[in-house]
Amino acid sequence: MVKAVEEESSKRIEDMVAKRVEEELEKRRDQIEAEVLKRVEQAKQMMEQQMMQELELRKKEQLEAASIKEEEERKKRVDLDKIMEENQKKIAEQQKKMAEERLKLIDDQMRIENEKKKLKKKEDKASKKEQEPLGGNDNSSSIITLTI
Repeated sequence: MVKAVEEESSKRIEDMVAKRVEEELEKRRDQIEAEVLKRVEQAKQMMEQQMMQELELRKKEQLEAASIKEEEERKKRVDLDKIMEENQKKIAEQQKKMAEERLKLIDDQMRIENEKKKLKKKEDKASKKEQEPLGGNDNSSSIITLTI
């Protein structure tokens, strides 16, 4: 009977130890799972933070590139505007020069026409004078005889 009590006690002690070990393992497993979940969440947050930083960096680079491109396009527009302005000035100068040349040409033509008219007037006057009778203004016809 002592042996049976000893075996019973030993069995109870083993059951209690096994139960205690099981409880400790269960408790540790919950702690391990909690630690794993905590580390997974930390890793997840860190990855999200890195991704957000990378996205911000890319966004900043794109904004800088867009800003540079916009500035280049603005400079091109300014340069093109300057070229257009210079061309407009050249065209205006050329038109002014052509207008002055036209005016000079018209003035020269008018002067030539006036001179032609004066010459014609002189010729007409000279022709009229030649056609007047030689004997005077008495409207009589005089006969001039020429002897050879």
